[in-house]
Amino acid sequence: MKTLAIDQGTTSTRAFILQPGGEMPQIAGLPHAQIYPGAGRVEHDPEELIRNIAACLVAADDPQIGAIGIDNQGESCLAWDGATGKAISPVIVWQDDRTASVCARLRADGHETLVTRLTGLPLDPYFSATKLKWILLNVAAAPTLLRQGRLRMGTTDAFFRDRLTGRFETDVTTASRTSLMNLANCQWDADLCRLFGVPIEALPQITPSTGDLGLVDLGGRKVPLTASIVDQQASLYGHGCRRAGDTKITFGTGAFALAVTGDLPLGGSTKALPTLAWQKAGEAPVYALDGGVYSAASAVNWAAEIGLVGHWDEINSFVHPSAAARGLVFVPALAGLACPHWNRAARGAWFGLSQDTTRADMMQALLEGIAFRMAEVIETMQQATRVSDILSIDGGMSANPWFCQMLSDVLGRELHISANTELTAQGTAHLAAEAAGQTVIVLPLGKRIKPRALPVDALRIFRQGMAAVEAFSQIAMSSADASRAGSAAQV
Repeated sequence: MKTLAIDQGTTSTRAFILQPGGEMPQIAGLPHAQIYPGAGRVEHDPEELIRNIAACLVAADDPQIGAIGIDNQGESCLAWDGATGKAISPVIVWQDDRTASVCARLRADGHETLVTRLTGLPLDPYFSATKLKWILLNVAAAPTLLRQGRLRMGTTDAFFRDRLTGRFETDVTTASRTSLMNLANCQWDADLCRLFGVPIEALPQITPSTGDLGLVDLGGRKVPLTASIVDQQASLYGHGCRRAGDTKITFGTGAFALAVTGDLPLGGSTKALPTLAWQKAGEAPVYALDGGVYSAASAVNWAAEIGLVGHWDEINSFVHPSAAARGLVFVPALAGLACPHWNRAARGAWFGLSQDTTRADMMQALLEGIAFRMAEVIETMQQATRVSDILSIDGGMSANPWFCQMLSDVLGRELHISANTELTAQGTAHLAAEAAGQTVIVLPLGKRIKPRALPVDALRIFRQGMAAVEAFSQIAMSSADASRAGSAAQV
């Protein structure tokens, strides 16, 4: 039996077929538009996404395929008409921060304690709840469909599964990223739905990540969907992480670390996020601890767009020692700061520029900044759970040898760099195949990197840059608040 894995990510939708021998060739890949309707806003066209998934299914017309798995973006969400299946809103992407003021108001009113206690999550526009409320308030069709009992709201997986299988469902890992699911019992929480103003009756049913998830049309025959999961959790499984402490980092659009905890971890004041790793059909949920950096490869791509790098091999090595040790720092807060700061007002910055600063110097500082931020995330996660001494990494940036060595140095840990660059799709395929009764063997192929001593003062200087960004964000927020107050007074 072969297994089809569809990886529906932030920038593209790709399809892979897991062969009986373990090979997993890619058979389709379709990019989709990134829509930026305003400052801090990021959207996708949901109909484009579902068309790309359909194209992947067409490309996978193989009679030996006996199971399908799909992974999703996690926090990205939308609304659609339950009667027609047509989207009535854009997909509001996980990077979008249009509801930052709503989160700030809820925090000021003292609601963050309840949200964190029930969900393990802070109040942040990264998560889906405030986005769903925004849709209800700003999409004209939404209230009408709600009154008619036709409104469906949720993360992208629920939309895909509704269209593909006719079942309005989401899995526990994705539901855990909404701020609406009680992390302890894996059910929608009525108190949270009331707090955020999201109608619980418009939300999908929560299912395990694997099992009988419906049937998908594949070349005129029905093939079972046996796995549906968030992409980062799929990657965790693809890395072969199974035991408490096993940890992976994926460097994609953002950089995300996940550590298996087994039981529900206590996030406490560490500001790393308890979450669901996966739940297999008929089994108890497996939990994890999550920490992320919003801008990783997206920061590198941005630098290329503004002319700081022409060819990728230019940043595979650098002549000079650490940029931070030389007093040049970049803080990769282009979309704000995630774990442990949860500060969407923060913005990226270089410190220490001078007339002799070169493009190479700036790119070296940029890569170092991503490594330093991830080290901060891992340090935060260690406060709540065990993190393995050897970390497994993947994603586009793991192909950069200089970055990987710098990351190992900053973390003070040995790194395992997977030879397989498609561990998200691999995790999805393995979960789907196992749920269909297949035995899958995971071989941790790749290479190891050992840490070297960090240059003197590099970490201290980076932390000073971080502190400056945090301080500036407070000034900027105060100025914006004063400006809004003045405009309101004039009105």
